[in-house]
Amino acid sequence: QVQLVESGGGSVQAGASLRLSCAASGRSFGDYAMGWFRQAPGKEREFVTTISWSGGHIYYADSVKGRFTISRDNAKNTVYLQMNNLKSEDTAIYYCAADKGIVVVTTAAEYWGQGTQVTVSL
Repeated sequence: QVQLVESGGGSVQAGASLRLSCAASGRSFGDYAMGWFRQAPGKEREFVTTISWSGGHIYYADSVKGRFTISRDNAKNTVYLQMNNLKSEDTAIYYCAADKGIVVVTTAAEYWGQGTQVTVSL
């Protein structure tokens, strides 16, 4: 069992930055690929970015490429999402996910956090 807790969300203006954190507890964090997903009101949950257990594989959705950066610190059991140049369309609840696969790119991931709200105003 893996428990995930996101933090760092908030309300910002367009162009600002936020850093989300996802703290994991339970089974060995280093065994899991991690991912960030988001869900805007009235829309389905969508993939944002993922990182493999070693950090050697990283992928981004086209909509965030060049603006968002995922990283992980296995010693701290934490994965981060640095979000720069935020846009109004980034407004959503952001969820972290963990899975034993190489990366986490679908909503079929095994473990999920409760989400953290990010609101970007013009």
